Amino acid sequence: MPNRKKPRVFITRKLPESVETRMRELFDAELNIEDTARTQPELVAAMQTVDVLVPTVTDTIDAAMIEQAGDDLKLIANFGNGTDNIDVDAAARKGITVTNTPNVLSEDTADMTMALILAVPRRLTEGAKVLTDDGQWNGWSPTWMLGHRIWGKRLGIVGMGRIGTAVARRARAFGLSIHYHNRNRVDTDTEEALEATYWDSLDQMLARVDIVSVNCPSTPATFHLLSARRLSLLRSEAYIVNTARGGIIDEVALIKNLQEEKLAGAGLDVFEHEPAVNPKLVKLANAGKVVILPHMGSATIEGRIDMGEKVIINIRALFDGHRPPDRVLPGQT
Repeated sequence: MPNRKKPRVFITRKLPESVETRMRELFDAELNIEDTARTQPELVAAMQTVDVLVPTVTDTIDAAMIEQAGDDLKLIANFGNGTDNIDVDAAARKGITVTNTPNVLSEDTADMTMALILAVPRRLTEGAKVLTDDGQWNGWSPTWMLGHRIWGKRLGIVGMGRIGTAVARRARAFGLSIHYHNRNRVDTDTEEALEATYWDSLDQMLARVDIVSVNCPSTPATFHLLSARRLSLLRSEAYIVNTARGGIIDEVALIKNLQEEKLAGAGLDVFEHEPAVNPKLVKLANAGKVVILPHMGSATIEGRIDMGEKVIINIRALFDGHRPPDRVLPGQT
């Protein structure tokens, strides 16, 4: 058997050790041992010499960068499900294939969503801070640190894909009534199993639910989907949880509604201008109005390894002359 040249692979961030080891075995892979974010000039320089770029959601690969890519670059194998960080159209024009790592993080993200759904109404982080921030706890009292029951409340899911459906399964077990808005209605069996109510009008659903969970993908169509106008439809007793992408919610309007107590609270794992977090959100978190997390929704070792394995499969498929299983086509992002 002829000795084939290994594809040159540039990996922008540190990945799980087992994934990096396998990549070194299979490819001529350049790792990022220090896990320092690559600058745009560094990314462009790599794109001019390698066969495969493996970016993450924190790396913006825009049209100008793709235009400077060398002729050898054949694949941008994104380490992540969403590809809104990559100009897929520009890559297609350049003859570069783009892949992602779908369907491996649904359960992990749904776990974190459910955690926030519980944490915000039940004031979990506030309670923890009493014991960890040199607070004085004088013991149990019938009226102290009262939150709200979630059993029997209505949950409105925005985006009933794999993650939204996984959230619904968990929420149903906690006694929540499932409502959802989606581009397409889910199949009858799923709807019946979850006893879910479908709303073709997002506006009408928002006005009727107690908790909103944002689980739709980030696309130009979903940017500020929960606009100032739509946020105003929520009742003042309602909570909102977002583990999707920060830009789906108008963050300025959300902050204003929380400050004016037009919303009861929010649980946010994502932010509109990551990694920057609006200082007003931090202030609201310190006041107990918001639970904020640093984009941890998919952060499990099992999930990251599964993502890495998908990247490897996509690279091997392309350079073995096959179509990668997770190819992203223009118009899909």
